Amino acid sequence: MSDDFYARWAPYQLSILRIMSSLLFIAHGTQKLFNFPMRPAVDGVTPPPFELFSLIGAAGVLEFAGGALLLIGLFTRQVAFLLSGMMAVAYFIAHHPRTFYPVNNGGDAAILFCFIFLLLFFTGGGPLSVESIFARRRAEAAVG
Repeated sequence: MSDDFYARWAPYQLSILRIMSSLLFIAHGTQKLFNFPMRPAVDGVTPPPFELFSLIGAAGVLEFAGGALLLIGLFTRQVAFLLSGMMAVAYFIAHHPRTFYPVNNGGDAAILFCFIFLLLFFTGGGPLSVESIFARRRAEAAVG
């Protein structure tokens, strides 16, 4: 395949990365806020729901609301910057104290989300986003 093929489809792959990452991220928020999908029982005991006005509750709100904004591609750069920082903090608060290695401390997802969101901060949401639709409409209105 030619370089032209890759250049033409790269922006759409960026949008697909944004959409799929946000869907996975939203699932973390719904689990914290609504216990869906249900968290696994520990020693036969179902864990209680998280308190909304706690650090984990705040993370759930940011994951759900921020993930929804990223899903549609609205305020992508601002939200991605906020969520990237949140994931960095989450890694060092919740995962790093367990052990140094991310594969052993369960922090793989936090690190990946952090850097995916950092990429979205620099690149924007791609052509399949609400922001892109608004930009195209503004450009058409300015020309016509």
